[in-house]
Amino acid sequence: MKTLMIAPLACALFAGASQAAPDPAALTYTPLDQMQWKSDKPDGPLYHVLWGDPEKPGAYAMLVKWLPHRMSRPHFHPHDRHIVVISGVWWVGTGKTFSPETTTPLPAGTVVTHFANQFHYDGAKEEPVVLEIVGEGPQ
Repeated sequence: MKTLMIAPLACALFAGASQAAPDPAALTYTPLDQMQWKSDKPDGPLYHVLWGDPEKPGAYAMLVKWLPHRMSRPHFHPHDRHIVVISGVWWVGTGKTFSPETTTPLPAGTVVTHFANQFHYDGAKEEPVVLEIVGEGPQ
């Protein structure tokens, strides 16, 4: 009986010991709920730049968060952009005519390429959505 009681206690002690914080010289991290989000437009998406600068020439990566019931209007980008849906459902449409009711739902885990100079619009419907976008600036 003593052996049975010691085993769970030992497992609990070793499990707690393995959760030490990583060496900051090796990596840093910020949980998604602690990101510092910014916005350029009152009804637009929020964003957090991971690296680079989307407004300057060169590669960049950023997180974009669409709050519920917000969508962009038809627009295009001068370079291809590669997107991963991190959480939520991203609603996308193509063409110059804004038609949110005909958008396609793309769930978390979906990988998308927006091709350069092609009109599209996108956003969130009932729930927020978080995207990772990698592209070439200026966006």
